[in-house]
Amino acid sequence: MANQKEKKLIVKQSWCKGCGICVEFCPKNVLALKHEKVEIVDMENCIKCGLCELRCPDYAIYLGGMEDEK
Repeated sequence: MANQKEKKLIVKQSWCKGCGICVEFCPKNVLALKHEKVEIVDMENCIKCGLCELRCPDYAIYLGGMEDEK
């Protein structure tokens, strides 16, 4: 299992319904809604807290390890 530093924020655009819940819960404004889908707009500011993953009702965003990049 990847440690916290190796984890990366991953968005499954096809699963996103554009509700914006993850955007509202992100404490560092890493996410934004563009064209009715969530996008990562400031990855360098991400603290990998996992609130976006926790709150997404569609499982469209998550913190994954290096093996999830495919």
